[in-house]
Amino acid sequence: MSQVSQDAESPMSERLDQTNYPDAYARLGALMSRLHVYGLKTVLQRRSLIVINPNLPGCCEGAPQPADTITCGPREDDGGRAWFFTSWGKPIAEASHIVDAALTVATTLGAPTSESGAGE
Repeated sequence: MSQVSQDAESPMSERLDQTNYPDAYARLGALMSRLHVYGLKTVLQRRSLIVINPNLPGCCEGAPQPADTITCGPREDDGGRAWFFTSWGKPIAEASHIVDAALTVATTLGAPTSESGAGE
């Protein structure tokens, strides 16, 4: 269900890099594990986590399934604490709040959350 890729980086992930936050890979890995509860596919890269909802159709030919690329880095307006960000640069949740971040990502991608057994 998930893949780990440390070599293959898309040009988009380079642009999304949040200043090489030192714990980003570990935090993205923790988020990846939590997202599997919602039936989402993931691809963990060195600086990003690609998340795909394989159960819904996408918007168009170029995006056959809902997906997003999540990064982790310091949030300047929060004292430089680590946060997860969408591919649009929108803050998701503080990186220490894995459950909250996973729920937000799952909801954004249209994954079922109420009866998925993911509750805590």
